Amino acid sequence: MARTVRIALAQILSTPDRQTNLERALRAMEEASAAGAELVVFPEVVLDRFFPHRPDDPRAGQLAEPIPGPISERIAEQAKRFALVTVFNLYERGDDGRLFDSSPVFDADGTLLGITRMVHITDYEGFHEQCYYAPGDRGAPVYDTQVGKVGVAICYDRHYPEYMRALGLAGAEIVCVPQAGVIGEWPEGMYEAEVRAAAFQNGYFVALCNRVGEEETLTFAGESFVSDPEGRLLARGGNLEEDLVVVDLDLDAAAQSTARRLFFRDRRPELYAGWLSGEGLTSEALTAKEVES
Repeated sequence: MARTVRIALAQILSTPDRQTNLERALRAMEEASAAGAELVVFPEVVLDRFFPHRPDDPRAGQLAEPIPGPISERIAEQAKRFALVTVFNLYERGDDGRLFDSSPVFDADGTLLGITRMVHITDYEGFHEQCYYAPGDRGAPVYDTQVGKVGVAICYDRHYPEYMRALGLAGAEIVCVPQAGVIGEWPEGMYEAEVRAAAFQNGYFVALCNRVGEEETLTFAGESFVSDPEGRLLARGGNLEEDLVVVDLDLDAAAQSTARRLFFRDRRPELYAGWLSGEGLTSEALTAKEVES
């Protein structure tokens, strides 16, 4: 019997008022449940306007809060109420005072399974994230939820094949991507193509939920989407408009994927550490190693 799970991507607008945004998120969870969803994914820092658009927002630090904390507890209560595995995203203040771009993951009974923190932190025009976030220190965890094995790649982390492969090796069946992507940010088609390629290379579904709407200096595209483990597009959200993207996933497709049948089987991990450290990349280095052996 197929293991089918219905998921929802809550592509909602972030207003200037945090409390309003929280109520909208809670309402989106109710709507996802009404649509039969068992898992819901939210965009990046969905409770706030995108403060990293400038490098010096003095108010940003006041937005960070601990996990567990008042906001995550509200999300946990709603997850339990509607039996929804929930991948949220907010600005986290860690126990040591460091600040992170974080996704708490809640099981369908409201249990906080863990927190994924964005590992790769960028800085360029409109995305001055190094001014606000410390690099994540919790690796690339995969959570054993009531709907299956779920990993999280927060926004910029999706660009790193090492991170995306780590989720696959840890057994992820669904990788959720809380995202803040603007119109024309990457070359045409690349926004979607790299994520679909990662799904194909690693044998899992990818569910990317993007911010939407015009903010101070950026216009977020929406166009959230889901790819299957062969890189095929299953659903896409509206452009520049709020949307609840609902799609059914057959999780058996992950186990039967090309990556699980072939690519993972034929890996050569004993070689990769040297390659990624810069060793063995030239013919001279290869010849020297052959002589030594």
